[in-house]
Amino acid sequence: MVAERVVLCECFARDGLQHESEFVPTTHKLALVERFASLGFSRVEATSYSNPKVIPQFADASDMLRALKRRDGVYYKATCANLKAVERAVTDLTAGFGVNEISLLVSATESHSQRNLKSSRADQWAKIAEMAGAAGNRFRLIGVISVAFGCPFEGAVDPGVVVDDVRRFRDLGVRHVALGDTTGHGTPRSIAALFRRVVAELPHVTPIAHLHDTRGTGLANCVAAFDAGVRHFDSSFGGVGGHPAQVKYGGGYTGNVSTEDLVAMFEGMGISTGLDLDRLVETARFCEETLGRQLFGKVTRTGLGLQAKTAHA
Repeated sequence: MVAERVVLCECFARDGLQHESEFVPTTHKLALVERFASLGFSRVEATSYSNPKVIPQFADASDMLRALKRRDGVYYKATCANLKAVERAVTDLTAGFGVNEISLLVSATESHSQRNLKSSRADQWAKIAEMAGAAGNRFRLIGVISVAFGCPFEGAVDPGVVVDDVRRFRDLGVRHVALGDTTGHGTPRSIAALFRRVVAELPHVTPIAHLHDTRGTGLANCVAAFDAGVRHFDSSFGGVGGHPAQVKYGGGYTGNVSTEDLVAMFEGMGISTGLDLDRLVETARFCEETLGRQLFGKVTRTGLGLQAKTAHA
């Protein structure tokens, strides 16, 4: 019997670090991304082509990518919020050191779009069309829909709006789309319902669950997404990350699902992550050393657990 498998994208080096107010040296970012790839992640969120005046954490994006040692078969992703960011990604790729995957961002609500992207939804979708055109077939494109399960400014989000956004991405040639529970409003019921609808209505799109543990429901929501047919998940070691350090909402705490806890759970369920479990906790501690503080992962303190060890043996 072939075990079920999931694909995890490690987001610590981008979504995690954007939450940090102190600049993390480029050498540390390189060490993180290279370690994640060596651990077995086939997708690693490496950096962001953000405006350095807005998010100075990634002012070194091109320098970091130029020095990065790559592994075959790994998708290294950069976040792109606008056309200029995509153009930077193309420039770096043409120079021989760019990423092979980029994400294009929209928000499911007008208020979050204005706050997070400084753009109306209508204007952002016009930009997305330009960005997809500029990217061409050079990268694997990942559509990202923020606040898909609830907005800190507008409250409930119409699932129909989110499904329509997934469809708009598909029509632009984007075949992987992440639904973001940006401030952790999702519950297992709402997560499962929306992903089931996406899977049923848009079977040629690969859905990605980008879920946050803001209210302690992250792991339960991942199980609900898995049961709804999702096999791609985003997570971050130590559960760090969320919104940029310069933007405050969700009470300031919007952390991602903790990678080490998610891996332990899936492996304990007999669902393979393809990762080197013997180095998992060591890597989580390396992330803590990088930031100089204890993070939120439980498995970092307790170990993998009997079920995960048995499945790995």
